[in-house]
Amino acid sequence: MPPSDAFAVIFDFDGTILDSETAEFESHRRFFAEHGVELTEEEWCTGIGIVLPPTHWWEWLCSRSAAPPDYARFREATRAYFNEHVRMEPMAGIGTLLSALVAGNVPRAVASAASSDWVTRALTALGLAASFDAVVTRNDVVRPKPAPDVYLEAARRLRTDPAHCVTLEDSGPGLAAARAAGMRTVAIPHRLNRRTHDFDGADLFLSSAAELTLERLRALV
Repeated sequence: MPPSDAFAVIFDFDGTILDSETAEFESHRRFFAEHGVELTEEEWCTGIGIVLPPTHWWEWLCSRSAAPPDYARFREATRAYFNEHVRMEPMAGIGTLLSALVAGNVPRAVASAASSDWVTRALTALGLAASFDAVVTRNDVVRPKPAPDVYLEAARRLRTDPAHCVTLEDSGPGLAAARAAGMRTVAIPHRLNRRTHDFDGADLFLSSAAELTLERLRALV
């Protein structure tokens, strides 16, 4: 176990490291519009930060469309549209913050509600895979967010007391998971869910990771 004054930083992935949430929303909104159905930001935000069944949004569309598509077409089109919309680059301030954490020898992990395949592949594409000491996803735990399991497992792998961990989250369910794990929390809401998710109780509420420094994070612990 690290010294008692040591701390670690644990990052959510989607919407925190990579702006995949906008691309996911736009890809689904585009496909829904092709089938005569409007998908609003408020409706989409009900699924941010939690694990939905793979067929959730397809079933949602089918219940509203006069000519619902088959599931294979839904998956193919939304994946293709996602690849068109997504910008494979770290969100504002993430690269600089990670560099400071690496230079300061601060343990770092990802704790995501997404699949291991997606998170690992995306981190590699972003050139950030080597920046983390541990990556924990929904495949590694029994209960997904808002349960604390992914955060507790990340702390275990970093060999750091959860009370000495600071988390970066963009969603209400993710914030609830980190708080349930007994960790300090930094809420950086996404454009889509800033008005719709509950961020009460966050230790810091920021517009982007560019506002963070090593000293500011250390002061939270």
